[in-house]
Amino acid sequence: MTKAIRIHETGGPEVMRLEDVEPGDPGPGEVRLSQSAIGLNYIDVYFRTGLYPAPRLPFTPGMEGAGTIEAVGEGVETLMPGDRVAYAGTLGAYAQTRIAPADRMVKVPGTVTDEQAASIMLKGMTARYLLRETYPVQAGDTVLFHAAAGGVGLIACQWAAALGATVIGTVGSAEKGELARAHGCHHVINYRDEDFVARVREITDGKGCAVVYDGVGKDTFPGSLDCLRPKGMWVSFGNASGPVPPLDMLMLTQKGSLFATRPTLMTYIAERADLEANAADLFKVVGEGTVKVEINQHYSLADAAKAHADLEGRRTTGATILVP
Repeated sequence: MTKAIRIHETGGPEVMRLEDVEPGDPGPGEVRLSQSAIGLNYIDVYFRTGLYPAPRLPFTPGMEGAGTIEAVGEGVETLMPGDRVAYAGTLGAYAQTRIAPADRMVKVPGTVTDEQAASIMLKGMTARYLLRETYPVQAGDTVLFHAAAGGVGLIACQWAAALGATVIGTVGSAEKGELARAHGCHHVINYRDEDFVARVREITDGKGCAVVYDGVGKDTFPGSLDCLRPKGMWVSFGNASGPVPPLDMLMLTQKGSLFATRPTLMTYIAERADLEANAADLFKVVGEGTVKVEINQHYSLADAAKAHADLEGRRTTGATILVP
C-alpha cells in the first residue's frame, strides 16, 4: 500500500483526502515510480475545482513529479529499475508511488536534482515552448510577462533575458517585484499600485511589446492587448484570476492587426521527440545555471490542501514542492 491524495467530488481544497491506495504492478508500456518530489501547479486547482474535468471520480490530482523507477512493464526497453526520471502532463502525481506511462518519462541528468526536476517539468517546459516555439523570442525584442514572480514567470524571465530580450514583468507586491528583478526582469510593474498598460507604453516609448505572455486571464484582459505593438502576439496560457471572456475578433484588428493564441504544453510535447527536445533544452539551461530554480515552498503530501489554499491566495512565489 501507498499514500495518495484522492478527490471524490470537485470543490475547494478541503475535498482532497490522503488515503491508502494499492499502486499494483506496471502493465505493458508502464512503469512504477517511487516519487521523491511532486510539483504543485495551478492546473492542479483547475482539476480539483472541475474547471478541467478529470476522466473519472475519484481521481488523484497532480501533473508532474520525479523519482526512481521501481519496476517496468512489458515492452519497456529504454528504462530500467533504478533510473532517475521526471515527467509532466500525466494526471496522478499526488502519490508516494504511482503507475505512469513509460513514454512520458524522461531521464534526469546528474546536473539536476529530483526536487529541481519535479518543480520545473511543467513550468519549465511551459516556459520553453512559450519562448522558443509559440513566439520565438529574439535578441532585441521587448516582452511582457504577467505574474513574473510565479513559477513559470521566474523561469521564463531569466530565459528571455538570456536570449537578449528586454523583459517587463508584472507582480502583485514589492517583495515579488524584488524577486522578479533578481530573475531577469529589467522593468517591474506592481499592478496593485500602477496602471500596467500606461507603464508599458512609457517603458517602450509608446511602441508596445512584441509579445505578452499572460497566465493571469480575466484580470489582465483586455489590457494585455493594449501593451502590444502592431502585429504583436498575445499568448494566453492560463486563467489564474479566472477565464478570459469571449474575444471579439474585431478587437484584434482595431488594436493593430494583433495575433492571439491559447496554447497548451500537452500539444507541444505530444510527440516523444518533442518531449525529449523540450526537456533537454530545459535541463541544459538549468544545469549550466542560465536559469536558477527557486523552490520557495515545501509542503508534505498530507498538507496538499494548505498548499492549494496558499497557491490560490497568491501567497507563494517561485516553485512549490510536495514531499511524499
